[in-house]
Amino acid sequence: MVLDDESAFLGLGAAVDTGSLGAAGRATLVETVAGYVERARSLGAARPIVMGTEPLRRLTDATRIVAEVSAGTGAPMAVLEHEEEALLTLVGLTAGRAVQGDLLVVDIGGGSSELVEIGPGRLARAAGVQVGAGRLTRRIIDRDPPTVEQFAALRGAADEAFGWTPTRQPAEVVFVGGTASNLLKLLRRAGNPDRDDHLDRAALDQVREIVAATSAEMLAATYAMREARIRLLAAGAAIIETVLDRVGIEFGRVVDTGIREGAIIAADRAGDDWRDRLEELAHGWIA
Repeated sequence: MVLDDESAFLGLGAAVDTGSLGAAGRATLVETVAGYVERARSLGAARPIVMGTEPLRRLTDATRIVAEVSAGTGAPMAVLEHEEEALLTLVGLTAGRAVQGDLLVVDIGGGSSELVEIGPGRLARAAGVQVGAGRLTRRIIDRDPPTVEQFAALRGAADEAFGWTPTRQPAEVVFVGGTASNLLKLLRRAGNPDRDDHLDRAALDQVREIVAATSAEMLAATYAMREARIRLLAAGAAIIETVLDRVGIEFGRVVDTGIREGAIIAADRAGDDWRDRLEELAHGWIA
């Protein structure tokens, strides 16, 4: 049961492009995370988990960020590797249940995307690629709404940067994280509230048509979504289409669970040693 769910855009991905977050950015980050930690403790969390992902792997002042966040919150900050992100995402999806078929799970973030392949009797194969919806958007999009040429450029850049191939064709592809869930949310709010949780190429084309029709600000107001999220959807669609092409699958399913749920489940199962046991946890413990 979810007791609270909140997020904030702090510009960490954009800061990577300039090299460092800087003193003011670090102060804002510490204040924001400290508020989340305090809220978690007020709801009964004895050991809040604080994690850093792609920006903390690349920012030049990442060491200072980790030290300041850890000191400011009283909770040690863990900077995850790509593979750890992917495995946590899998744990969040399966909640400890062993998978029953060949599965690919893809988490599209702002600066990177994490993937994990797994199947019955197979070791989990986790990987990360340095292409995310935020990074791709900042590289290509300088118009609002984007142009037809920019949609094509996003697709080409995603395909070129996505240095990953599957070991075998999965029976199912699952997309998790905010980019995928907001693509589905836009489609549902733009005229089909009862549509299923699948994203195929026709759905991605529909997203592009909606995004191309008017400004991100207007779309956000019309469909009660964050403008910052709207601006990432074209790039997210390009990445999803790239994944579908790489694995030869017609559609992927969107699930609104991921790394946060995985961290909670892993820590509950393995205690403070959860990072050392991710490979084991990824294969499940519930028949």
